[in-house]
Amino acid sequence: MDEAALLEIARDAVIVTLKVGAPIMLISLAVGLLISLFQALTQIQEATLTFVPKVVIVFMSLLLLAPFMLHALIDFTEQIMSRAAG
Repeated sequence: MDEAALLEIARDAVIVTLKVGAPIMLISLAVGLLISLFQALTQIQEATLTFVPKVVIVFMSLLLLAPFMLHALIDFTEQIMSRAAG
C-alpha cells in the first residue's frame, strides 16, 4: 500500500467519523442551547436542568440514528477490507 492509499483511507475515516458523530453532537448542542435560553429567560440556575434533558434526548436520538450510523460504519469497514484484500 502506498502513501496515497493510506492518506485516502485516513481521509475517509475522518469523514465517516464526522458523519457518525456530527448528528449527535448537533442535537446535543441544540438542546443545550434551548435549555440555556430557557434558563436565562426564567432565571433558573439549576445544573441538573441542563444535564438530564440532554442525556434523554441524546439517548433517544442514538436509538433513532443507530441504523444510519451502523450502515455508515459497515460500509466503511467493507471498503477497508476490500482494499486490504485487493
